[in-house]
Amino acid sequence: MANTILVGAQWGDEGKGKIIDVLTEQADLVVRTQGGNNAGHTVHIKGQKYILHLVPSGILRKNKVCVIGNGVVVDPVSLVQEIEGLRKLGIRIDRNLVLSETAHLVFPYHRELDAQRETFKGKNKIGTTKRGIGPAYGDKAARTGLRVLDLINPERFKQQLELKIKENNEILKAFGAQPLSFKQVHAEYRAAGDYLKPFVANTVILLHQAVRRGDGILFEGAQGTFLDIDHGTYPFVTSSNTTAGGACTGSGVPPHRMDRVVGVMKAYTTRVGEGPLPTENAEIADMLHAMGREFGATTGRPRRCGWFDSIATRHASMVNGIDELAVTNVDGLDSVETIKVCIGYRDGAKRYDYVPNDIEALSRCVPIYAEFPGWRTPTHNARKWKDLPAKTRSYLKALAELSDAKLAIASVGPGREQTIII
Repeated sequence: MANTILVGAQWGDEGKGKIIDVLTEQADLVVRTQGGNNAGHTVHIKGQKYILHLVPSGILRKNKVCVIGNGVVVDPVSLVQEIEGLRKLGIRIDRNLVLSETAHLVFPYHRELDAQRETFKGKNKIGTTKRGIGPAYGDKAARTGLRVLDLINPERFKQQLELKIKENNEILKAFGAQPLSFKQVHAEYRAAGDYLKPFVANTVILLHQAVRRGDGILFEGAQGTFLDIDHGTYPFVTSSNTTAGGACTGSGVPPHRMDRVVGVMKAYTTRVGEGPLPTENAEIADMLHAMGREFGATTGRPRRCGWFDSIATRHASMVNGIDELAVTNVDGLDSVETIKVCIGYRDGAKRYDYVPNDIEALSRCVPIYAEFPGWRTPTHNARKWKDLPAKTRSYLKALAELSDAKLAIASVGPGREQTIII
């Protein structure tokens, strides 16, 4: 398998977990490169549902090495709980999971600061998961963060944590929040450190050894293009680079070792949290929620839903250098009579054929739609391209053309077998 970067081409929740699981069959290693346990990848295998937050989705296939890279921020207590949960479901986790020694850590004070800042912003809140991801990346950028290699060094960790608890308790005091107990946090994190120590390694060296052997590496992205800290709908974004470039910085594998970029998008559009969503539509949201679809894997929040936005996905193709597209949740539109696709934005007399960076301008934008006839027949049993209704094939071809990338995969349900390779 060629070294492949997989990214979300919308606002996250595009079904990347399933596509990663499918592509992992041809890979030797799967690497998570950014984000934290604010991400949730859902995979369905033989009737069993797996929800992953920090552990790469490749863990669900045998003999695949899964790497949590240096660009990820790790809540070690949550990671231990996730590993134990997978083991209880019969997933073997031993030498096939590796944790970067230079990944930064998420602490309870990060979570508390996240929650307090959201409360303080009131109606201007971002809509974070309150998992402490932003404050953890903030410490990383400020060069005051603690890393995995600190966690597994007991004496150093104790000294560093004591200072950090003292410092952040003063900040929490200003918010009127309760101070944290150093003794309690230290005990929990030291126990997690002892548990995780066997998984810890210099992952940059490990990955370059794999490159020299010619192993196939799949780089697993979390969230989506428009949640990227640089290229997303700022400030309603996450705190890491969710676009293809983040796979290089978050793993230590350079750009010239990457062979292709696969972008994952739904056949419609969703997002969780605050911020503009030009094609948001209450009717399609009600329909999808009534079907039991579109609830966040991490928070359980109902996702905001709208028609497919080709202006956004074409921008995603440009920023990421997307070579191939995987379109998911095709079956979610099986009952729709007329399907709309956004082909432009209008802000008063001005038309946009690209996503404006000014968040106020984007918030004012009204979508310009093209309409496609629905196929009005179930697609979940389709296993080959020719099995899909002609109108479905025409719709998918149009999405690819509008997004300026090649259609490679269509997904008609959550199961592995409900995947059509084109």
